[in-house]
Amino acid sequence: MKFAFIDQHRHELPVRRLCQVLEVSASGYYAAGKREESQRARENRRLLIHIRLAHRASRETYGYRRIVHQLRSQGVVCGRHRVARLMRQAGLRVKARHPYKVTTHSHPRLSVADNVLDRDFSATQLNQKWMADITYLATDQGWLYLATVMDLFSRKIVGWSMNPRLETELVSDALKMALFQRCPQAGLLHHSDRGSQYASHDYQALLAQHGIQVSMSRTGNCYDNAVMESFFATLKTECVDWCYATRDEARACLFDYIEVWYNLRHRHSALGYLSPLEFEHQHTCDKITLHYMRVSSTLLHTITLSALNTSISLHPSAWIDKNGEPRVNLNLDAHHIISLKRVVRADESETEQTPS
Repeated sequence: MKFAFIDQHRHELPVRRLCQVLEVSASGYYAAGKREESQRARENRRLLIHIRLAHRASRETYGYRRIVHQLRSQGVVCGRHRVARLMRQAGLRVKARHPYKVTTHSHPRLSVADNVLDRDFSATQLNQKWMADITYLATDQGWLYLATVMDLFSRKIVGWSMNPRLETELVSDALKMALFQRCPQAGLLHHSDRGSQYASHDYQALLAQHGIQVSMSRTGNCYDNAVMESFFATLKTECVDWCYATRDEARACLFDYIEVWYNLRHRHSALGYLSPLEFEHQHTCDKITLHYMRVSSTLLHTITLSALNTSISLHPSAWIDKNGEPRVNLNLDAHHIISLKRVVRADESETEQTPS
């Protein structure tokens, strides 16, 4: 390290003076310059190339922990202390966080709900618990507000909306997007703060229309909404610019961050350093539901893939075995592609049988 420092500053100060200050001999410095690069140094140099690429691909937002998981997923063998040291030596740092602006304004005449969630941010399945909140981005044209809805199971942003006005329409559009994409069953728990947008009659009517249970944070307690606050802090850190020239520029950046980066690629520590989409794939792609219906003397099978809330129905005619059981092999991959292999086709002349 001392010799490397001398190499870096030898054009600014005399070599002998640098050696004297660093308490090394000039002869040792010159002798080291003639030696071949060690194997360890070569490995560090190659590893640093991978680290720089991963750091740049993460938009300079990954610290050494996420860098390690990213490199290991690519088959690169590395230790976290080694990666941390090389990043520190190369001056690779994550982006700093930005100031805070209050967006929650309660209305005394609007009714609020109890804190049913009670800081239990765990979920065992999709569409069990949703969390909603509002944040903002500064532009030269004024503020741009962002409302988001997060599924706590996978930390995926399932609904979002942007508007220059902080009104009920902003949060309603985000919720409608989430409802359209996920089609949740009645009984879903929706948690938000006590802001007037979420407590408004229109928003509460939309929740009631879909059988959604309401939960709200306590007054002035940001920890009741900690997961969403953490997401917004990450967003503010990782978005490219703090102040945008136009709202359209900010909209494009937010869309790119949510749909292209965060949901698809951002490695989340709470998900075992998987992205929200990878986590959902890992936990839902093997869930298949078979439904049966009889038409005349022929048994038809409606095969529904219920992974990622994608409804894909196929109707192969009479693909059953001699006992009337379905004999269809479903091979699923990460892109929801289904390949069907017909094993046995029942004889249409067989008597009717009802599957158990």
